[in-house]
Amino acid sequence: MRLTSMHCTRLASSPSSLLTIMSYPGTIILDCVNMDLKIGKATLKDNHYVEKLEALFPDLPSRNDIFDSLQKAKFDVSGLTTEQMLRKDQKTISRQGTKVAISAIYMDMEAFLQRSGLLADLHAFCQAHGYDALVAMTIFFNTYNEPVRQLAVFCPHAALRMTICGILERSHSPSLKLTPVPSSHPNLQAYLQGNTQVSRKKVLPLLQEALSAYFDSTNIPLGQPETEGVSREQVDKELDRAGNSLLSGLSQDEEEPPLPPTPMNSLVDECPLDQGLPKFSAEVIFEKCSQISLSESTTASLSKK
Repeated sequence: MRLTSMHCTRLASSPSSLLTIMSYPGTIILDCVNMDLKIGKATLKDNHYVEKLEALFPDLPSRNDIFDSLQKAKFDVSGLTTEQMLRKDQKTISRQGTKVAISAIYMDMEAFLQRSGLLADLHAFCQAHGYDALVAMTIFFNTYNEPVRQLAVFCPHAALRMTICGILERSHSPSLKLTPVPSSHPNLQAYLQGNTQVSRKKVLPLLQEALSAYFDSTNIPLGQPETEGVSREQVDKELDRAGNSLLSGLSQDEEEPPLPPTPMNSLVDECPLDQGLPKFSAEVIFEKCSQISLSESTTASLSKK
C-alpha cells in the first residue's frame, strides 16, 4: 500500500500511527546493519530516509543504541528449538513441485551443527513441511564486530544436494567464496562463506538456477532419499552439459528469476515510503495529538454534566 494524502491525514491524527512512523528508522537501521558501508546492504535511498526520519524525530536514541538493542533481540535464540530457529526467518522457493527452504540462523555454524539430535530435527522439519532441501545461512558477529557468514545444505536426495552445492560453489555473480567444512552428518554439506556481502536475498536466484539445472540435467525421482550409483563427478558432467547455458549467461545486469513475495526489508520501489515521507513535521503531529486530547477531555466533561 502506498501512502496517499488520506493516509497522511489519518497518520497525523493517530498517536498509535505516530509510534509506527517513529519505528521506521530502527527497522531500516537493523536491516542495513547500522548502515555499515562494509556490509553493503544500505542503499542511497535507505540512508536518505533514515536521515529524514532522524530529522523529524531528533529525540530518538542514537543509531548505535537503536541498532545494538534491536540486534541483541534479533540474535537471541536462547530457548528455541531447531524448528523454531529454522522458521524464525525463512523463505521458500519451488519448481515443479520440488521445494527448497532457506533459513537465516543467528549463531555460529559449529554450534548449530553440534545441537543435540540435529540430523533427526532437520529430517523431521523437511518432512513436516514438504521440503526436498534446506539451506541454512548462519550469521554472527566476531569480537571485532565483523560479520561472519556460513552456509549449510541439507538434502537427503544425493543428486539434488550435489546440484545445489555445485551451483553455489561455482557462482561468480555473485561469488560466495565458499570453503567446504568437514561434517560428520550425512546428507549435509557445510561451508565457510568468504564473501560476507552475499546475503540470503542474493542466494535465492542461485537456488532457482540450481532447481532449473537439476530438472534439465537429470530425471532422477525425488522419491528415493539416497540415489544409488550417482557420484559427484556424474552430476558435475551433467551440469556442465545442461547447466552451462544457464550459468554462462547469468550476470548481475540480467533480470533475476521471479521469486515469491517476501517481507520488505530495505527501501525498494514497492515500499510505502518510496513516494517520500508524509508531508508533516513533528510539531504538526504533536499539535494535532494535543487537539485530539483536548477534544476528548471536553467531550468527557460535557457528558458528566
